[in-house]
Amino acid sequence: MQENNVTPLTEDEERELLIEQARIRREKLEKLSGEGNNPYVKTKYAVTARSEDIKSDFAAYEGKEVSLAGRLMSRRIMGKASFSHISDRDGLIQIYVRREDVGEDDYMSFKKDYDIGDIVGVRGTVFKTQTGEISVHCNHIEMLSKALLPLPEKQHGLTNPDIRYRQRDLDLIVNPEVRKTFVMRSKILKEIRAYLDGMGYLEVDTPVLTTLEIGAAARPFKTHHNALDIDMYLRIETELYLKRLIVGGLERVYEVGRIFRNEGMDAFHNPEFTSIEMYQAYTDYFGMMDLIENLYRTVTKNVCGTTTINYQGTEIDMGKPWERLTMKEAVAKYSGQDYVAVAAAEGISEGNALIKLFEEYVEDKLVQPTIIYDYPVENSPLAKRKADDPAFTERFEYFICGHEFGNAFSELNDPIDQKQRFVKQVEAKRAEEPDCNAQIDEDFITALEYGLPPTGGLGMGVDRLVMLLTDSATIRDVILFPTMKPKK
Repeated sequence: MQENNVTPLTEDEERELLIEQARIRREKLEKLSGEGNNPYVKTKYAVTARSEDIKSDFAAYEGKEVSLAGRLMSRRIMGKASFSHISDRDGLIQIYVRREDVGEDDYMSFKKDYDIGDIVGVRGTVFKTQTGEISVHCNHIEMLSKALLPLPEKQHGLTNPDIRYRQRDLDLIVNPEVRKTFVMRSKILKEIRAYLDGMGYLEVDTPVLTTLEIGAAARPFKTHHNALDIDMYLRIETELYLKRLIVGGLERVYEVGRIFRNEGMDAFHNPEFTSIEMYQAYTDYFGMMDLIENLYRTVTKNVCGTTTINYQGTEIDMGKPWERLTMKEAVAKYSGQDYVAVAAAEGISEGNALIKLFEEYVEDKLVQPTIIYDYPVENSPLAKRKADDPAFTERFEYFICGHEFGNAFSELNDPIDQKQRFVKQVEAKRAEEPDCNAQIDEDFITALEYGLPPTGGLGMGVDRLVMLLTDSATIRDVILFPTMKPKK
């Protein structure tokens, strides 16, 4: 048998084909408009059922008339009758269109004027074909919107990551698994909110635009407010405002916040991302350890149906108690080195030596959910010092699959200590970036002077949790419109 080798089109040939297909579709639109059937003038369509409703409860719908709307995804024209599939919010369903049921004119228009990608409305009765496929036998069909550009060929799909991220609308149309990812994202956020609300937390909103560039290591985006004639900055965290609310007596607050950091991009970083920060009065970092472990376990079970998931080929068990190690214990366990000796040999502080060894030898070993606590004061400017060892703070981070997913403290509520640390932080940033405008947030210090109760606080990356629970390799797969360099 002779092989049927198809020579792939060149880029120029593909472009010419697309131009020709677009031209034909515009001609069809002009014909429809000339006949008084411009689809863009339609304002609404009464939908009485969704594809998944019908398929999941066929017995309730069989023989009943329904009205559906969606995108035409396939067509099989067979003379006086045709089978097609339309896609709505929930998925695909087959429709059966016959000339004697919809009328000669509408059927001829369906054959000649409709294209894959058009938005259609159909009415008809639910039945099951001889092959067992649940379908809708149409008695009416109309075009609700004309697609002037063709969808990618089904056999090739849309696999180019750059196009997928730039044209997420198209990605959602042709890749059903992408749609599922963002449905899951919504469910995850809903479950997080339900958990925190059930714990007595109050969801709040704090400013996205601030007047200060604080001394934190993260670099902000800068803008200018014309009416006030002042520079302003997109927030790099929600922490300082939320703790002021604890001062004000709200006691348990959280915010689902968009955060902006003028930094690089990789599989786990996007300049614009979503975090949840939560603060609880009269607890400490051990209380926040219990909170986050139970939150992850509950959300995973409710969203995935199990506490055991698979991420990029590795099985992760959220159901088991998370291992808890101090940073000193973790470095001793995984590096076998004495951080004090390393500090002396390299002429750095003991805290910085410990941090260095942790990053080099430990972090990527933390595959199953693990809490690392008691961080050096050198990299914890907002955490309370340990009473019995002031060189360390009551801070923890938790790690899964070798990546950090969240950060928590027993919050520093000593305004004198806090200001001293802010001063050092600002000095360090100005030394590193002489042109920056880093300042101390004096309003926050004033709030602390009115009295912040003992408080536990925690920030978690929403995008990273969604990556984990949807088995997504990169943060761009879980952000609808990730940051992209503009095309020339």
